[in-house]
Amino acid sequence: MKEYTKTQLKINAILKNSVEYLLIILGALLASFSVACILLPNGAIDYGTAGVAIIISKLTGFNLSACVFAIFAPFLIAGTIILGAKFGIKAAVGAAVYTVGLALFEKMPFELDVEHFIAVAFGGAILGAGLALILRNGGCIDGSEIFANILTRMLADKTGKSFSMTYILIGFNACVYLAAFILINRNSSLLSLLVYVVATIIIDHFTDRFEAIKQVTIITKEPDALVAEIKKRLNKTCTMMDSYGAIAGQNKTIICYVNYFELTKMREIISKYKGFSTVSTIDEIIK
Repeated sequence: MKEYTKTQLKINAILKNSVEYLLIILGALLASFSVACILLPNGAIDYGTAGVAIIISKLTGFNLSACVFAIFAPFLIAGTIILGAKFGIKAAVGAAVYTVGLALFEKMPFELDVEHFIAVAFGGAILGAGLALILRNGGCIDGSEIFANILTRMLADKTGKSFSMTYILIGFNACVYLAAFILINRNSSLLSLLVYVVATIIIDHFTDRFEAIKQVTIITKEPDALVAEIKKRLNKTCTMMDSYGAIAGQNKTIICYVNYFELTKMREIISKYKGFSTVSTIDEIIK
């Protein structure tokens, strides 16, 4: 019976990982279709590092998919080192499908017979849906998000405070749109801003504001080993409080603050220990 349980757990883990990768691939295809078939033909660009790559491609004539991958590659390497091999593999799969998708969809005849404004809003919604699928399943195809994660980690290590990625992402994308305004044209930058707003609304709806700080609350009878592993693998400190369950009896309640990209690793840690956990979004931490 015990052996059967281990086998089932292994099968469930394989199925779960397979579904996650399939959804990342689907999300990357949706995102690349939106950019190649809807946004670019209607004068808009993607945001983040993909937006930087599109600007470079437009100015130099270099291949778009090659530019996208070249710009993302350094962030992918940094993300793998900091967030782990599992994140790196998922990000690499998503990025590979996204760049191949761009190359394929650029050659596909597709036209929306509507006004640019409507087409761009529709394209932004598809892009947001694709990115939400990728983020929800532990992947990433935008280097700006990895950059924001690295910067908030550095700030947290130096100050001991948790920081949201929101302002870093807004600042990064503001620079992208300013560059589009100056180097391409004002219509392109304004339409691209619409893409960002629509896509962000869709992503926030499905990921509960991934750029915000996440509070993880864990109720467990094995607090010491759990806290030690969180410290070792995530370099995060925790708050512990005594708690009492009507059925379980005496417990410890652990509270820890992480960002969205650290949640996957936090879930891996928590899964090793018996207990109950919740995740909530925090707007601000005052110290």
